[in-house]
Amino acid sequence: MQTSVSQIRVMAFAVSALLLAAACASSPQTPRAGPSTSATVTNMATSSAAGRTSTATSTATPGTTSITRASTTKAPTSSNPTSRASTTAPTATIPRSLAGQVVTHIPTSRKVVALTFDAGANGDGVDSILATLARERVGASFFLTGDFVAGHPALARRMSAAGRLGNHTTDHPHLPPLTDTQVRAQITGARTTILRVTGKDPRPLFRFPFGDSSPRDLKMVNALGYVAVGWTIDTLGWQGTSGARSVNSVVQRVLAAATPGEIVLMHVGSHPSDRSTLDADALPRVISGLRAAGYGFVTLDAVVP
Repeated sequence: MQTSVSQIRVMAFAVSALLLAAACASSPQTPRAGPSTSATVTNMATSSAAGRTSTATSTATPGTTSITRASTTKAPTSSNPTSRASTTAPTATIPRSLAGQVVTHIPTSRKVVALTFDAGANGDGVDSILATLARERVGASFFLTGDFVAGHPALARRMSAAGRLGNHTTDHPHLPPLTDTQVRAQITGARTTILRVTGKDPRPLFRFPFGDSSPRDLKMVNALGYVAVGWTIDTLGWQGTSGARSVNSVVQRVLAAATPGEIVLMHVGSHPSDRSTLDADALPRVISGLRAAGYGFVTLDAVVP
């Protein structure tokens, strides 16, 4: 039994030694990552890659916002300057009630008159007109051609400071005989020049050269964001003394047509042959005569703000 017991103890010791050796062999010095550690490393790598993707997306496609989930903040929104210029260009909308017509009166029952001046030929009467308006504290509206503005930029800027501007086409043609493309170019070209020189957008005020229009022209004007403005009374001062007009005739025509909302058409230039500036010369008497009859003055903001 002694021998048997000793053998058993030796065998038990040997088995224990083998088990201990096996345990040591199976345990490396650097622990292997378990499932949770592996997941963490994967998520960090994904997050880093996603951050690079977010930056690349923001740079390559301006104006978009990254939706990568790994990013904690949205990518900065940036706008393409070219796109911004085309999409945020000022647009004018006109009241539906004013579309499809040429406005010849301000819609009011108040005793007010709108003095309007067309500028297309020369600016011989501008100094006198602006001096009178300033002295009498009267506002006015000026319809400018693109050619006038290009030829008289300083005068155009002074007129802009004195009242409201309107579009009178580029070079004052009869519009009905022109093609659609030509009509559009007349209107958009004038606006570009007026805006560049004065900094003021003439929209939504437009006046047809010679008061001459067709249904097509009116539709195009409205589509480009303009209200067509005519007049209640033309002073005919543009006909000059050679056309049998005078300062008295100008004043009498305006006063005889006086009515609430009257729109008066005058011109800033002189007659090409006799160089008379009847509208400029008659303006002080026009203003005093209307005031004596109980009238005040407004700009065409009263038609379209």
